[in-house]
Amino acid sequence: MAHHRRVTAPRTFMTPPRTRSLPLLAFACALALAACDGKRADQAATPDSERNPLVTITGEEAVVVPAWQPPPVMIATGEEPAVLAEAKQALEEDRLFGGPRDAVPLLLELSARAPDDADVKRTHARAIALLIAQGDAALGRMDADPNGLVHAHEVGEVGRTAAPEDPSMREYLSRIDRADQSVQLDHRGERELQSGRLGEAPGDRGALDYFREALERRPGDARAAQGIAAVESALIRRAEERAAQNDFDGAEQWLKFADRVRPTMTTAEDARARIATQRRASVDAMRDKGMAVLMRENGLPEARRTLSDMLRIAPPGDPAAAELRTRIDQVAHYGLFRPGQVFTDALRSGARGPQMVVVPHGGFSMGAREGENDASSSERPLHYVRFDRGFAMARTETTVGEFRRFVQATNYKPRAVRRGHSTVYDERSGTLARRSGVDWRHDYVGQLATDAMPVLHVSARDAEAYAHWLSQQTGERYALPSEAQFEYAERAGSQGSLAWSSPIPPRFAGNVTGMGDRSPTGRRWRNAFIGYADGYWGPAPAGIYPGNAFGLHDLSGNVSEWVADCWHDGYRRAPADGQAWVNPGCRQRVIRGGSWVSAPAQVRSAWRLSTDGDTTNARLGFRLVREL
Repeated sequence: MAHHRRVTAPRTFMTPPRTRSLPLLAFACALALAACDGKRADQAATPDSERNPLVTITGEEAVVVPAWQPPPVMIATGEEPAVLAEAKQALEEDRLFGGPRDAVPLLLELSARAPDDADVKRTHARAIALLIAQGDAALGRMDADPNGLVHAHEVGEVGRTAAPEDPSMREYLSRIDRADQSVQLDHRGERELQSGRLGEAPGDRGALDYFREALERRPGDARAAQGIAAVESALIRRAEERAAQNDFDGAEQWLKFADRVRPTMTTAEDARARIATQRRASVDAMRDKGMAVLMRENGLPEARRTLSDMLRIAPPGDPAAAELRTRIDQVAHYGLFRPGQVFTDALRSGARGPQMVVVPHGGFSMGAREGENDASSSERPLHYVRFDRGFAMARTETTVGEFRRFVQATNYKPRAVRRGHSTVYDERSGTLARRSGVDWRHDYVGQLATDAMPVLHVSARDAEAYAHWLSQQTGERYALPSEAQFEYAERAGSQGSLAWSSPIPPRFAGNVTGMGDRSPTGRRWRNAFIGYADGYWGPAPAGIYPGNAFGLHDLSGNVSEWVADCWHDGYRRAPADGQAWVNPGCRQRVIRGGSWVSAPAQVRSAWRLSTDGDTTNARLGFRLVREL
């Protein structure tokens, strides 16, 4: 009849559907099972042939390890030297105890016949050392190998018979016991974890204590280390739940518990950073709400209540809270512009500046959408940009008349004037061609333009010179818009590739290329919007088409426009606050917005083009923005 010893296996291991029991006889004795009989199985109370410590713990997984019985070995008298050589060869081949001709069975029989033979003793000692090494290797892989602990116990059972008094074997058996104990502690820790008893505070017995004790029993216990990480995750989850309720003080208390779980790791600190970001977002959302309320009629009381709520969750000295408080004070004493409001600034000369429209603050996704046709890599990645403060943008492109006032007031010499030429549309060839004597005073074909037309043939530096003059005249800060401001204003809340929802522009959407357009000599566009005509082949007078949802005109058509940004091949590391992305001294600048000569792909809201800042031509103009 075979005898067995049962060994608990890690819960994550797959084991055959056999009888389960626990190898820790101390646990077994605690259960007062008859099989234990109040003694350890490895004690000499009964012969090895009767050793059978069958113990079962309900609910725990265990595998059956048979008590090892040396197989019968037949050695004829005089064959001892040959059998010893056979045992040594088995050791070389790492055959220790699997069969009757393996090293340990042979050496046990030889030791029984010649107990004082020095060579047999040395070989036997070597076999025990190899046996222990094999067992330790099995213990070392028990976290990854479902059968590691089982094999370690099999080795232990062999060792109990082959070297019961060997100190190194006794130490090895102690290591097995500690491994068994670590498995049991892992089981207990997992039950406590599942029940929510984490043991986070000093003196609280819970999952954390069991997992730590398991690591003490068996350093390197991966299952215990995973359990400790799970306790930390549970504590962080509790902190995140408090943060979701805007209870950031409570969240910090749970994070302090988490700090003590794995102090050498950054997990809790990373969670603290995430919660700080969440707190920042909550505070900023309240700030944005307060800002929006301030723009409503009689919104001051609600804005003050929002500030009160905000101060309950904002950290001391929070800049967003200070900003809202400042803006509330401004509204209470001075008032603010309203979104959509149209205004002009007075110039020192007594004239008025360009008409400006207040663009509401907010956020949008900037760049080409996933799967957007005709998009380029320079329009990606799609990224979120937020304007915490509104801004004013010129209602139309800068006109010839407005630019004329600047030139006459300053005697400024624009680039095309100094260079003596620019690029115009040539009706005979149907292309853009260089022509001498053309500058800002001329239209797209080189004829003198009326004051109502958008100014053409100006460089980026010409536009910036006009903005600088206007700033001096008004005492306000005027500038070219950033790319983000331009796209935000052009989209005006739209999310698609175009500033309108339909593939074909709506009637009078703006001056863009349409299949229905005709040049003075009857030319047609080769690549244009099907079924659309706007009545103009070249640029139209500024602002004659309807404005968009923000009250701005011609952002998607008529003429393309300079913006303040230097050219970058994509948006990685682009500012998230809508500011211009500028490199000092850059030559390559960005052009935004479609024009009268643009293909449909260039009318997309995300379209952008790189060109030298000194470029002048018949399709390119500009407009300005103003800080509020």
